[in-house]
Amino acid sequence: MRALIYPIRRAYILLRTEVFALPSRAVVFLFSLALLLLPLYSTDPYVLRIVIMTCVFAIFAASWDLLAGYTGQVNFGHALFFGIGAYASSLLNYHFQLSPWITIPIGAISAMLGGILVGIPCLRLRGSYLSLATLAFPLILIGLLFAFPGFSGGELGISGIQRLFTYPVHNYYAAVILMLVLCFAMWKIGDSNTGLIFHAIREDEVAARASGINTKRYKLLAFGLSGLFAGIAGAFFAHFIRIAGPSTLEVALSFQAVIWGIFGGVATIYGPVVAVFILYPLTEAVAVFPALREYRLLILAIVVLLVLLFMPQGLTPWLRNKIETVCRRCKNRNVFWRRECRVCGTELH
Repeated sequence: MRALIYPIRRAYILLRTEVFALPSRAVVFLFSLALLLLPLYSTDPYVLRIVIMTCVFAIFAASWDLLAGYTGQVNFGHALFFGIGAYASSLLNYHFQLSPWITIPIGAISAMLGGILVGIPCLRLRGSYLSLATLAFPLILIGLLFAFPGFSGGELGISGIQRLFTYPVHNYYAAVILMLVLCFAMWKIGDSNTGLIFHAIREDEVAARASGINTKRYKLLAFGLSGLFAGIAGAFFAHFIRIAGPSTLEVALSFQAVIWGIFGGVATIYGPVVAVFILYPLTEAVAVFPALREYRLLILAIVVLLVLLFMPQGLTPWLRNKIETVCRRCKNRNVFWRRECRVCGTELH
């Protein structure tokens, strides 16, 4: 018992001084805890499936934000990395009977290499030219897959691949833990020195290059990391639904990532995650009612337009600025009702 006292006390101090010191961190902690405890209250396969799909798309949306939000390389073909991960893992499992525990990492690495290969010809492009160039790559890959239907399955895709786990609860915990770990890793990357360089490239690439930063290397790194995380999401998605088809490369999926990123707030990582957890279950809930099923895209569009109209920076930055204030001296965040900064003691109001 004495050996457990110190780690318990340290965890308590960490929660009190770091996690519960800010409302945003407390909400993230409680929401993560609720996700982990959900199967104790409900094991409905439909509910678990919705949460699993939401976790997968949350990883996908956050990976888009890591590239487009932090470096400003707006990617309209982000489904390419998702599809590469899904197809690479599925083909290895279907044709060579490799375990998903092996094929999913290989699919993620394949997507990372795909991100680097896409980034190389896009290094000299900016703005709309870059976005339009990235839009072409998923279409090229779809054409290649259709050219070899005996190997790739053509328009029907590949079905009957092996699942990661048999029981829905096991798949649920795998998806939730994977989402929490990967999104936290992407947030740490964005909060590191590498993230600061990404921000510098987004704000003024010429000035960053003049400061001695190898912008080409860091843009390739952003493409590779974004492809890696999106590839993991795609590979897990394919093994969960047991099929990999052209839908994983559709332009609509790429634009869905853009909508999630802008709705939640770019350059935050947690913003797109919140957006997916709001919008994806909302569309599924609307589809339950027959009278509203045909209008679910219209309802989704109205919700997105209202948020963008009244919260131009996105939903999560707007909410966070309402409940937290930034210290003018040390730039640390505090609860909005505090009069003095919790770190440096500077008067806030």
